[in-house]
Parts: sequence; structure tokens; C-alpha cells
Amino acid sequence: MNLGYDQKLYILAFDHRGSFQKKFFGIEGEPDSEQTAIIADAKHLIFEGLAQAVGAGTDASVAGVLVDEQFGSSVPSETRERGLKLAMPVERSGQATFDFQYGDDFAAHIEHFDPDFNKVLVRYNPDGDAEANAEQLAKLKRLSDWLKANDRKFLFELLVPAEDEQLESVDGDGERYDAELRPELMRRAIAEIQDYAIEVDIWKIEGVDERSDCEMLVAQARSGGRKGVVCVVLGRGANDEKVDQWLAAAAPVDGFVGFAIGRSIWWDPLKAYVDGKIDRAAGARKIAENYLRFVAVYERARVPARS
Repeated sequence: MNLGYDQKLYILAFDHRGSFQKKFFGIEGEPDSEQTAIIADAKHLIFEGLAQAVGAGTDASVAGVLVDEQFGSSVPSETRERGLKLAMPVERSGQATFDFQYGDDFAAHIEHFDPDFNKVLVRYNPDGDAEANAEQLAKLKRLSDWLKANDRKFLFELLVPAEDEQLESVDGDGERYDAELRPELMRRAIAEIQDYAIEVDIWKIEGVDERSDCEMLVAQARSGGRKGVVCVVLGRGANDEKVDQWLAAAAPVDGFVGFAIGRSIWWDPLKAYVDGKIDRAAGARKIAENYLRFVAVYERARVPARS
């Protein structure tokens, strides 16, 4: 199986679990069956929005969902039925360091749902806790080896949270950290993960403001003969203006193939629906419009460099 991916990919991400149940429904701890059904129904509304977007003209072969097993209900099977791409998480939700959601049974869950992409969310700062980083790398290597042995794609969401000293060096300014320090820290993180022989097909990375930083990250992702490896931009719950900036920087760069955006698309309309301010049809329609808008932003930005 060749490493990497060779198509565009526009993923609507709603695999949020712990944060989703707390912030939307105020549910602490393990939800009961009734609470799980309520959460799953809300998540299905997000899927209905994507279905509308595909019905409005988005190519199903490049549209995808990132949804979890816990609250996904029928979404994985419906995704397959509609010919959309399916990505599902492997990591335990809400952990500071990576761990498997289903422990040693992770492989059985992957085989049962058979997603196109197997996703992890990992917080990894190369200047962070060395012991924690080493522990994560060992677990991720186990997953990577299994995925490659079983011809399955690896989607790696890399977050690089600031260390205290790093934030202090930019006077505590998060935006300066993002612009001045994070791009190089991301490159170093990717390099360290690669050096541990963890092989990723698609890097799902935090947006950067400058095209030159996008080019640097792709160069690292494709280093060492990994010429088919690609990147997608995540939304991080940012506002439209900031996400547009990230998409515009990445889209013209060879090696970026799309996005995997979640809260920036569905948070406001879903909250309005849950709070009873709009009906279900209006919620799905607005989610579809938000998704289509980001697709259009990306497509417009990529055309000049590829015409």
C-alpha cells in the first residue's frame, strides 16, 4: 500500500465527545442510554447538513465525515451508503497524552467499522515533557505498524500547545506564538514522529498564516521519500476570517489537499437548534451553507497555482 493520499478531501469533523456532551448538554461523566441518544441525535443533524451540501453539488467522493463510535449511531453506515469518505478516531477523548479509546481492542473496532481513515489527535510539543512524548510515540508506533500491516490509512491530527517558557518568550501573546513559534515547532514535531518510524498518510494540522510555512510543513511531511503524504487544515473552532486566512495560505501549496473542519462549521447552528431557537431543517441548512462556504474559499484559493 502506497503511503499518502492522492485526492482532494473536505472533511466535516464532529468526533468531539467529552467536550461535546459537557458544553452542549451539561452532562458530566459517562452518559446513560437516554443521554447518549440525545447526543447522537444532535450529531446526526450535523451529518444531515453535510448530506444537504452533497445534494447541492459537492462531489461525494471528496466529501467526508469524521465521527466517533460512541455517539455516531447510524452515521458511519449512512456515510458509506452515500459514497462519502469515513474517518473515525482511535484516541481516548479528553486526554493530555495519547491513549487508545478501546485499549488492546483498538484493531477489532477499526475492522468492524472499516473507515477510510483512522484518526488520532495528539498534543505534542517537541520542547515539552520528554517522558510523556516518548510514551506517546511508543503507542503511536504500535498503531502505525498495525495500520500499515493491514493496508489502512493513518490520519494524524497534530496539536502543538505552547509550553510556559515559549508563551513567555512572546509576552504571553497566543497569536504571536501561533505566528512566530508554532510553525517551526510543528515541523520539528512531525520530524520527531517520523524519526520514530511512525508513518502518516495525512497530517491534519493547525492552520498557519503564511504560505511559506505551509510549504515548509509539506516539505517535512514528504521528507525521506514520503512523496505521497499530504496535509489538510483543521479549523480549531476559529472564526470565519481566521479559517479563511489559513485556507488561503494552504490551498495553493502542492501537498495540501483540503480541510477537516468541525466547530467552525456546526457550532453556532447546532447550539441554536439545541436551545430551541431554530428548527432542525434550518440547522441542517445552515451547516450545509457553512461547509459549502469553506469549500468555495479553498477552491478559489487553489485555482491560481494550479491553472
